[in-house]
Amino acid sequence: MVVCYIAVGSNLGDREGYIKAAIQKLRFLAHTKIRKISKIIETKPQGGPPQGPYLNAVIEIETELLPYELLQELQRIEQLLGRIRTVVNGPRTIDLDILTYGDVCINEEALCIPHPRIFEREFVLEPLKEIAPHMLERIRKLILKTKPKKVEKTTLPSSGIAKKKNKQPSVKLQAKFRRYIKRRKSTYRQAINKVKKENKDNRRKFKNRARF
Repeated sequence: MVVCYIAVGSNLGDREGYIKAAIQKLRFLAHTKIRKISKIIETKPQGGPPQGPYLNAVIEIETELLPYELLQELQRIEQLLGRIRTVVNGPRTIDLDILTYGDVCINEEALCIPHPRIFEREFVLEPLKEIAPHMLERIRKLILKTKPKKVEKTTLPSSGIAKKKNKQPSVKLQAKFRRYIKRRKSTYRQAINKVKKENKDNRRKFKNRARF
């Protein structure tokens, strides 16, 4: 199982009630176990339109879900608790963000792990320090890994065309994800081959009976 940290926040309606409901739904998440929960703190909103103060906390979990599977489950919980995405950084009944997923680094449009703005948000740092102070330096190193490397450019004197000296490496999928996908494909192929073999054997038996 992988240790993950989830940020939770709310600034609409029964804020504490929404946070407790989200925690309760996380307890019943498949292949997932809650290990620690920070104190709930009240913080001022950062960015977005004028809105009320937030209640925030951080949860430490262990899970066998893959990053995108965990993301889907968190978004499902948000929807169940009335989260409506209309305004960027607007008020919300509940907000669940993946801060870290083990030592995995992902930098994609739909998902960035570790969360790139952890150290800009005191409402995340304070509860995270409470339950996992040892994680701060590790997260800092992981964030550095996810930042794209600078591409050096040199100008050719003959044509004046800018040439890239070093190509920026594309983000590679983690080996665990590849094994997971490969395993699922292998299982599917095995099932298909088994059905084909059984059909072939049945046809042979039918032919043998027809001869007699």
